[in-house]
Amino acid sequence: MRAVGFHKPLPIEDDQSLLDLTLPDPVPGPRDLLVRVRAVSVNPVDTKVRMRANPPDGQPQVLGYDAAGLVEAVGPEVTRFKVGDAVFYAGALGRPGTNAELHLVDERIVGAKPAALSFAEAAAMPLTAITAWEALFDRLDIRKPVPGAAPALLIVGGAGGVGSIATQLARQLTDLTVIATASRPETAEWSRTLGAHHVIDHTKPLAAEVAALGLGAPGFVFSTTHTDRHLPEIGKLIAPQGRFALIDDPAALDVLPFKQKSVSTHWEFMFTRSMFATADMGAQGDLLDAVSRLVEAGTLTTTVAERFGAISAANLRRAHALIESGRAKGKIVLEGWA
Repeated sequence: MRAVGFHKPLPIEDDQSLLDLTLPDPVPGPRDLLVRVRAVSVNPVDTKVRMRANPPDGQPQVLGYDAAGLVEAVGPEVTRFKVGDAVFYAGALGRPGTNAELHLVDERIVGAKPAALSFAEAAAMPLTAITAWEALFDRLDIRKPVPGAAPALLIVGGAGGVGSIATQLARQLTDLTVIATASRPETAEWSRTLGAHHVIDHTKPLAAEVAALGLGAPGFVFSTTHTDRHLPEIGKLIAPQGRFALIDDPAALDVLPFKQKSVSTHWEFMFTRSMFATADMGAQGDLLDAVSRLVEAGTLTTTVAERFGAISAANLRRAHALIESGRAKGKIVLEGWA
């Protein structure tokens, strides 16, 4: 099968940073689906793994987590899907990635692809939808009010992949006022299109930006990027007993300023369930099925912002470069094979 991978971590400008490969076809395990990948999307985690991982000598590592495709074969214990089903999912750390023609994935973390979306549109959604859903509803529990706080959610990095889904989920499924941050006209407009009630500038002090809205101190803050840079301002603006979640990788995280306000801190990592095979691992498949139904109902929309052509090393290098630039909005998708 064709695939895209790497042998050692290199800057994305290096032509060897991602390579076109030919690899053996994988064989499904007991609960695995063998999926013929039709489309993928690229996430910040792809670039982080590419920069940090050191595959064994002679063994290429295939990246990629988001995918949409057709079930080609199933393991003997599979019960949720059959050959020919259209699926979408976000894969797992520790297994070969989705940048391959054929990919193995545990059925418990797979959802039925929304019929209303193309494979490329569907591939944009799984990782960010799972991350946003778990952060908002499992970690922050945004349906449970914070006493005395403004019924508002601040999303730092609202135009990114996760922020784009979080904005929709909070706007469509709750009564919260959604405040997104952005710093460019095009990203601010993107966030408004997805449902943000207010967009503020994260290059300015966030506490003053939020105060200027006249809403009061929000009960919830979800930080998707540059958390270490914004944490002092978040400590000022969040309501007492508020709830704070983050998903990025700050070098250090000093939450001591949260003590006087009793702000709870939640780290969301969507690979936790698959990494540890938790008892509720199947919740991610159920979650993706719920997302699929919301898309079919017109409640959620795909967050595709860029289409980079067929799946190839050259096109994936372009996608990684855009993500590393910090100027991406929504999701970058690739569809088909060159």
